[in-house]
Amino acid sequence: MIVALHDHPVTVEQNYFINKSLSSWAVNMFMGCSHGCRFCSVPDTSTGKQKSTLAPFGVDDPIAEWGQYALLRPWDERKFIASVMKAEGTDPATLNADGNRAVIFSSTTDPYQVFPGSQGERRLFNEHARSLIRNALTAIRDHSTLNVRILTRSPLARSDFDLFKSFGNRLLLGTSLPTLDPTLSRIYEGRSPAPRQRLKLLLDAHAEGINTFVAVAPVFPECGYDGMLEVFQAVKAANPCTVFMEPINLRRGNVDRIRLAAERMGKPIDMTPFTGEWSDYAISALQDAERAAADAGIVDRLHLWPDHRALATKAVLARQKDPHAYISWLNRWWKRVSEWPGSSY
Repeated sequence: MIVALHDHPVTVEQNYFINKSLSSWAVNMFMGCSHGCRFCSVPDTSTGKQKSTLAPFGVDDPIAEWGQYALLRPWDERKFIASVMKAEGTDPATLNADGNRAVIFSSTTDPYQVFPGSQGERRLFNEHARSLIRNALTAIRDHSTLNVRILTRSPLARSDFDLFKSFGNRLLLGTSLPTLDPTLSRIYEGRSPAPRQRLKLLLDAHAEGINTFVAVAPVFPECGYDGMLEVFQAVKAANPCTVFMEPINLRRGNVDRIRLAAERMGKPIDMTPFTGEWSDYAISALQDAERAAADAGIVDRLHLWPDHRALATKAVLARQKDPHAYISWLNRWWKRVSEWPGSSY
């Protein structure tokens, strides 16, 4: 795996999520991700555009090599605090209305990773990564009133519980947990920590008084109603403010990555959504999530993420029994604002 120091300092950057209600800004401390989730859209939609930046580090194809590189950004306290102050002074009218004035760690990479290398390199990279997030969080806490949303697949976040607690209701800790099946996780989520470890992170955070959320995303075709019900029932004990859900989506690189991994592991998987009509699968999965959340007793916290483009085309509408009811259903989720501790909507 290629691990190196990049020359672009970490800063708070405004993001432009559509109908996600996750955040208004993002802090991405790395370019690339050691987890190497095979479903990930980042190499197709973001990192792939950085081919010229990654090439000098030995990355020839950012999409095909996803999970095999991670560039760590340097820390420049003056520049980072300047970006925090810029965000703090931003006119709310210019922000996405559902962002909760929050900064997400992270939108294109996991903020908590373990980096390989020789003994000396490993120590250098991992200590640098840990100092990056602690410095960044401390600066946001001390120099702004911005909220913070941590989204990670890594139990390493437990090492910063002390810092999380110092934010009070300004911080939410969440994990991505599409399945509790370890085999499905290995196929789709690469080298991500095991699902049960992530679940324990969420439960431990709740026990420590840290506000939580969970992203049951992206849900894999094999999960279905039963798989989502299992996850919803398990995370309920962590009292998450919001339970996000999204079906797995298609990108140029992820289909082959998933198929090849399943073949290597000798585990048959359902490729129908990747070869047939994806929208039919997605709608069915979203509806299954509604039923499962209701049966688990957390439907009031459910926040679906229907694709804002693919699920509202003329062709999709034409297949609906009641197009007007269908559009109203989509709009209800698109207009939803996720909960934040101490706020009401």
